[in-house]
Amino acid sequence: MLATLLDMMPLVLFAAVCLVLMLGYPVALSLAGTALAFAGFGMLLQSMGMDVPFEARMMNAMPNRLYGIMTNATLLAVPLFVLMGVLLEKSRVAETLLDAMAMAFGALRGGLGIAVVIVGMLLAASTGIVGATVVTMGLLSLPTMLKRGYSPALATGTICATGTLGQIIPPSIALVLLGDVLSNAYQQAQLSMGVWSPKTLSIGDLFIGALVPGLLLVGVYIIYLLVVAWWKADAAPAADREALKAELGHTGSIWPLLLKGLLPPVLLIVAVLGSILGGFATPTEASAVGAFGALVLAATNRQLSIKMLKETLHSTAQVTSMVFLILIGAALFSLVFRAYGGEELVTELFEAMPGGVVGATLVVMLVIFLLGFILDFIEITFVVVPIVGPVLLAMGVDPIWLGIMIAVNLQTSFLTPPFGFALFYLRGVTPASVPTSAIYKGVIPFIILQLGMLLALALFPGIATWLPSVL
Repeated sequence: MLATLLDMMPLVLFAAVCLVLMLGYPVALSLAGTALAFAGFGMLLQSMGMDVPFEARMMNAMPNRLYGIMTNATLLAVPLFVLMGVLLEKSRVAETLLDAMAMAFGALRGGLGIAVVIVGMLLAASTGIVGATVVTMGLLSLPTMLKRGYSPALATGTICATGTLGQIIPPSIALVLLGDVLSNAYQQAQLSMGVWSPKTLSIGDLFIGALVPGLLLVGVYIIYLLVVAWWKADAAPAADREALKAELGHTGSIWPLLLKGLLPPVLLIVAVLGSILGGFATPTEASAVGAFGALVLAATNRQLSIKMLKETLHSTAQVTSMVFLILIGAALFSLVFRAYGGEELVTELFEAMPGGVVGATLVVMLVIFLLGFILDFIEITFVVVPIVGPVLLAMGVDPIWLGIMIAVNLQTSFLTPPFGFALFYLRGVTPASVPTSAIYKGVIPFIILQLGMLLALALFPGIATWLPSVL
């Protein structure tokens, strides 16, 4: 009995970490504390002369692992993209853009919903932060949509789904972290196969691979809104353009407002993504360009002040510190997991699974989807992906395709009731007159659409891999 339990210790460690996280303890401390407790338990049993499958010498790699995290130039993109997103959030770019899009599309059935999707897409490509996008769009657009007669379910569902585009549309913080983790997993997979290949996986590869799926999702959302507006006109009625212009305080031509709202974020997106796609800059260098561009936009909109800069830098430092603390905890967890033979155990489980690589990938996607109900994307990226990534990649799964599949999967879990994080973000800024059940009802069609995208990616991997192969 004890021998069997010791052999399954990697799975016990994983379950223990999930349990501690669900109890509400800080992520970084949960990962590091649980890992250290299990490492100490293994060493204690070995000191008592018991035959425990624990490679204690692997713990000697911890200093080098931590030093590698703190000196990883790729991860410099995290604070810079966070800085860019926070600056844009505070520079009122979203407000001007939403006014312009609302006046451009508001006269159509479902037009306000389409405006929200387009603005959310541009915000996602500018900030890459789901929580910021959902809260901003909820505060700015939800009151107008409800006032114009939109169904509360459709309005809240559209805002939630659009906010989660920050997971998949680059430059996304999720893709930056996922790219770094998968890059390490790819190297481990090569070592486990005893081969070396000059091919590597970069964050830029994931950015390029995410473009087509992200834009397809935007297109599918818009088509859905048009269908709903045609099928149920009272759920997404057209707004009177002149009344809308008067309400927003813009009585003249909409073209100056469109130019003012669209040009700055589009130029910023072109500067960041264009420099990556064109091969002129790495994602880290492009993130610096984006942060500087966001600073210029804030100054142009007369929102730049010492107080605003202090708040921005404080928020950036908080998020960055959280990410790197979790990285350190995850590194310790990964070492202890491997010291107990976890990699070999997962490999054996996957190889014994019916369906081969297809069955293994399906199980991994299901586990990530379910864990998305209770864990944040950062926790899943740093805890689950390092465990399953090397095994799947060694089985021949394309790393870019796997990264995009995981990103879309995590995006879907952000929406899924009752624990979807986007639902909590929106609930916090939604009027009490809108019941929580309306939010849950509104996101269900978008969950189905995103699951459809996952299926399309599974059946046609070229959706994610074609553009990176061309560029």
